[in-house]
Amino acid sequence: MYKRHKSAINLAIIGLVLIAIALAASAVIPRLLAPPSNLRLGDGIFKTELALNDTQRARGLSGRSSLGASEAMLFVFPGISKWKITVKDMEFPIDIVWLDQYKKVVYIVKNASPETSLIDTFEPKSDAKYVVELVAGTVDSKSINIGRTAVFDLVGLEVQ
Repeated sequence: MYKRHKSAINLAIIGLVLIAIALAASAVIPRLLAPPSNLRLGDGIFKTELALNDTQRARGLSGRSSLGASEAMLFVFPGISKWKITVKDMEFPIDIVWLDQYKKVVYIVKNASPETSLIDTFEPKSDAKYVVELVAGTVDSKSINIGRTAVFDLVGLEVQ
């Protein structure tokens, strides 16, 4: 009787461990399987992580300790609007660049950070379709200005 009880407990523990592994994998695997994307903007070429759905856009770069100088996050929205970006959970300052549906820069916020900004949510003055987040200082160092056009390819990706 004791052996059966011990076996049942062991099976339950193994089952819980497998469930925990599956949950952890479900959080990591989508990022690993996301197609790599490069974005050209100003004088820079950036390895870009895509935020294509509400969950990815809400998470953004929050919880990360840094972003590389040649890395970016590209938020792709389902429509054209004055999409707001919040930095309240950011651990490092960022430059934020809004692009219209033609990928032209329409608005820029430099050095956005909860520590240095009086506000933690930024909104463009013009409608946009895309938002690019870069490490602070990139807008100046890569000559990113209003009116410049970004180059990236989203063929085959579903935006939600």
